[in-house]
Amino acid sequence: MEPGPPGSSRPTEPGPCLSSQQGADQAASASLQSAAGAQPGRHSLAVAAVLPAGGCGERMGVPTPKQFCPILERPLISYTLQALERVYWIKDIVVAVTGENMEVMKSIIQKYQHKRISLVEAGVTRHRSIFNGLKALAEDQLNCKLSKPEIVIVHDAVRPFVEEDTLLKVVTAAKKHGAAGAIRPLVSTVISPSADGCLDHSLERARHRASEMPQAFLFDVIYEAYQQCSDYDLEFGTECLQLALKYCCTKAKLVEGSPDLWKVTYKRDLYAVESIIKEKISQEICVVTDIEEDNKYVSHLLEEVLKSELNHVKVTSEALCHAGRDLQQIILDQCYNFVCVNVMTSDFQETQKLLSMLEESNLSILYPVVVVSVHFLDFKLVPPSQKMESLMLIREFAKEVKKRNIWLCGLLISYPQYVCTQISFFFSMDKRKNFLYENEEKHPLT
Repeated sequence: MEPGPPGSSRPTEPGPCLSSQQGADQAASASLQSAAGAQPGRHSLAVAAVLPAGGCGERMGVPTPKQFCPILERPLISYTLQALERVYWIKDIVVAVTGENMEVMKSIIQKYQHKRISLVEAGVTRHRSIFNGLKALAEDQLNCKLSKPEIVIVHDAVRPFVEEDTLLKVVTAAKKHGAAGAIRPLVSTVISPSADGCLDHSLERARHRASEMPQAFLFDVIYEAYQQCSDYDLEFGTECLQLALKYCCTKAKLVEGSPDLWKVTYKRDLYAVESIIKEKISQEICVVTDIEEDNKYVSHLLEEVLKSELNHVKVTSEALCHAGRDLQQIILDQCYNFVCVNVMTSDFQETQKLLSMLEESNLSILYPVVVVSVHFLDFKLVPPSQKMESLMLIREFAKEVKKRNIWLCGLLISYPQYVCTQISFFFSMDKRKNFLYENEEKHPLT
């Protein structure tokens, strides 16, 4: 979706209907419906989100604002937007960015196909940026195509791991209490120094909590608070819950948040984010093979070895049939690791079919996709030199698909004597992950 001018929106998806989804969405809808007192099918709880993203990241110590720092070659803010977009009942997402970064943000939205995003000009402080986002959502703004929500979520652009469960809890609590925010236990004790730099007093850590994001508010409450707050608040304040309390007498409900709500602040945090993302997308492997009965035992053996070596990873297997319906569903479920077994063909036709499906799905837009093309060699029938010559074509093919964020590597296995030994060696747990992500300049051909 191409973002409109500041204060505008062209959402392509309707707001959440409280009785229209299945599975986890049904549970979320039921909770929101209960909080809103709605009758099934007759009411939609309008929820929007505001992300202040105008900071320069001084504490990060890098020239690029931290929200635009690359994680696996993708800007950090894109991961946060993806986390919010997964929540179908968030109708609009308003991002406040500086004028100099407006075009950068538009290109990110276009490249990673983000939806329901509107951009507004950020203010010189955090509170001013949030206020600008709220103004864009208010009904009294001229030329505004956004609709005023009942509930608004305020979240940081540099907290990429927020889950729907946490968002649901703060929205439900805000519907009931007027305001709500996620909190976490304090890790360190907070002390107050005196004017001469000595200890004045310390706070009892067990009685205090760290305020985190997301926070949620009845829109009228937080908008009125911002309209009334002083220039001092807008310039030096950072806590939205405090504004709701100070100017609207609204006591926020505090909701226990998950450990993943931490904010990317320092340069070392970027490496932590990358590590978490790698771990998340390495939790499933799909073994793909042809459909000939005579060759099923080969892929079955490979699958069993993978399960024994990677006991913390989900391993599934699917046939690369003409329709490919089961495999397409796995791709839709966002599996990012595939092992394609080529038994019948002398080249990598099965791998090419899989790669075509992956390219059509656009799965690699958001995360790297890894494909291991496995080829079995009966050395009694085919000389190794002949097999290797045909497989060298995969090198050039790998260069092409890498441009689309697909990492292709090849594995030649002498069959049948060394199947177990060589498969076990290649898929030695952490070696695989290191190979995929830490060898940027090396070509992925084993």
